[in-house]
This record gives sequence, structure tokens and C-alpha cells, in this order.
Amino acid sequence: MQSIESTALEPTKSEMAGLSTGQKIGRLIPVYGLVILTVGLIVLFSILLPDTFPTVLNVRSIVSDKAIIALLSLAAMIPMASGRIDLTVGYGIVLWHILAISLQTAYGLPWPVAVLIVLALGVFTGFINGLLVEVAKIDSFIATLGTGTVLYALALWHTGGRQVVGVLPEGFYALNGTMLFGLPITGFYVLLIAICMWIVLEYLPIGRYLYAIGANPKAAALNGIPVRKFVIGAFVTSGLLAALTGVLLASKLRIGQASVGLEYLLPALVGAFLGSTTIKPGRVNVWGTLIGVIILAVGISGIQQFGGSFFVEPLFNGVTLLIAIGIAGYAQRKRGAVRRITPASK
Repeated sequence: MQSIESTALEPTKSEMAGLSTGQKIGRLIPVYGLVILTVGLIVLFSILLPDTFPTVLNVRSIVSDKAIIALLSLAAMIPMASGRIDLTVGYGIVLWHILAISLQTAYGLPWPVAVLIVLALGVFTGFINGLLVEVAKIDSFIATLGTGTVLYALALWHTGGRQVVGVLPEGFYALNGTMLFGLPITGFYVLLIAICMWIVLEYLPIGRYLYAIGANPKAAALNGIPVRKFVIGAFVTSGLLAALTGVLLASKLRIGQASVGLEYLLPALVGAFLGSTTIKPGRVNVWGTLIGVIILAVGISGIQQFGGSFFVEPLFNGVTLLIAIGIAGYAQRKRGAVRRITPASK
């Protein structure tokens, strides 16, 4: 059973060739609708809130607050490219950020060693997820929900429900607290990882294989693609990136607590899903995922500056998700109409 089906809906060159300028614009608007909406929100809030929104301070705040979600969204989209879903990105970050601190404070390990241990555990968790999905043949939603719940239980057991606190070295704090060109360094982490993922997914055989598996795993296997190998690899990479995000969260919070982390799961999944509705509708993609995170960050920041209440963030997440689904549905219907018209005109 596949949790997600990956089928790109972006217009091809052959489809665009026979269309008028107006028809081309009509085909491209659904594809880049979320990008247009993001730019529109930035312009709108900049006009309505000229003293607070279009400022360097606000940009720093957005980057600092949403970099963790952006990294988790990128982690989640890797299995999504192969047609699977990984819920442990949200549950795992609870345990990873706690361990990154407790390994230093309780066990006296140097921070680089603690970080390497957390990353290795993230890779191991991803490998377990891959085995459950590909060898045990458990649906990825169920498998990763079970694994994630176990990780969360381990976090509760390890902390005993208490905060993990202690003095940490400056080098560990610098992982998240450094400013580069006037912006938090976490923003540059996101950009660097996004570029690497974009190159791999769009220009290397690995990415093409993942998309082929996501579109039709049986056809991919018949064409000689080792489906099991690449799906397990996708979960391992997702686990590694989620563990890295947990380390950065620990560096940011400077304390570990089991009540922190789960609130990142829904925004991360929403960002990854929104990414499949833009740039390349119907297929998860790196820049679409970042646009999905950005529109959530911009919208929530603007509304909160207007004095929005605590319920604004989940409300905006839900409304934006519905809008994105509408855009994706329109793009799919539009493409279907074009395909029906094109053969008839020949």
C-alpha cells in the first residue's frame, strides 16, 4: 500500500507549444499560484505594516523561528518523493534535542561526539523505518507513527517528565546562535541543504529513481530500479536530517524537554504537502516545499502583528492547506482539459 502517489502535473513543452499567450498564462497560474500568493502577502503586509513587517528584524525573526520547520519539511519530503510518508520527523525531534543536551550534561561527552551519536541514532531510526515499510510491508503512515510514538515514549522515560538543563559549551551554542551577513546561520543551513537536495532530485539518477518509485513502484521495479534499496535510503536520509534538526533545536532552546517538538510535526508536513502543489504540482519538490514554509511563516507573522490571537497559527495552516488543495485540483483539471482538446484538434 502506498501512502502518497507522486505524479507531476506541470505543463510540458509540447502542451505549451500549441497554446495562445492567454492559455499559457492560464496553465502557468495554477503551477505558480502559491508563489504568486506568497509575493502578494509580502506586498500586502509590507503596505499595511510598513514599520514592522518589511524590516530586517522581522526577517531575522521569521528565519530563526521557521528554519526548524523548513528543515523538517525537507526531511519529510524525501520519503514523499518515493511515495511514502515519515511521521518520525516530528516525534524524533523530541528525543534528538533532549539527547543532544543530556549526552553533554549528564554523561560529560564533548559536544561533537554527542552530535555524532544523535546523528547516528537518526540514521538507525530511518533504517528501521525503511525495514518496516519495505521488508515487513507495513504502510509507511502506520509504521512511522508507531516508531515515532516509541521515540516519544523514550524521551519521556529518559527525562522522567523533567527538563534537561546544564551549562553547554559555546561551540554548541554557536551551531544555532551565529549570525552570518546579518541573518541567523540556520537560514543558510536550510539554503545549503535545499540546493543539495534540488541537485540530487532534479539532476541525478537517484532523484529520478525516487520520483519513478513514487509514481509507480511496480513499473519502477520492472524497469530494473531497486525499489527497496532506494526507499530505505530515503528513510535513512530523512532520519539523518531530522536528527540534525534536533541538534539545532537543542542549540537554540538550550534546554531539553519532552513537551517541545511535536508542535513542529503538522507545520512540517503541511510545508512538504504545500510544496507538492506549486512549481511542480503533483510532485514534491524542494523549492515548492520552501515556498510552502515561507507562505506559512509570512502569513502567520503578518496576522500576529495585527494582533492575532494564539489560535491564528493553526487556523492559517488549515486555511492555506485548503487553498493549496484547490490550486492543485484546478491544475489537474486544467491539464486534463488540455489533453482532451489537443488530440481532438489534430
